[in-house]
Amino acid sequence: MNFTMLITVLLTAVTLVAGAYVIAKLIGPRSYNRLKGEPFECGIPTRGSSWIPIHVGYYLFAILFLMFDVETVFLYPWAVTVGQFGAAALLSIGFFLVVLAFGLAYAWRKGALEWK
Repeated sequence: MNFTMLITVLLTAVTLVAGAYVIAKLIGPRSYNRLKGEPFECGIPTRGSSWIPIHVGYYLFAILFLMFDVETVFLYPWAVTVGQFGAAALLSIGFFLVVLAFGLAYAWRKGALEWK
């Protein structure tokens, strides 16, 4: 990729983003009032404070789930092409699964998978 092509791509990207922003500002609705700034849930006004502390364990559990779920998705392409690559594919997926197992053991040992 030469320098001119890179500059062209960057200028095109900046122009499209700036153009979309300007068009949205020009034709977008402009209705500002105090009620718009109020927090609500499903159209029903909230009772009490909307800022309640949520235990960080929920976020950690969700991130761990997503991490292991996405890593498991990588097993499908391997299963489709394992016949073409033979022993090299078997060794690479074995290493992948060992790293995955160590990650799970670490999270388990740290207590990240326990609901308290």
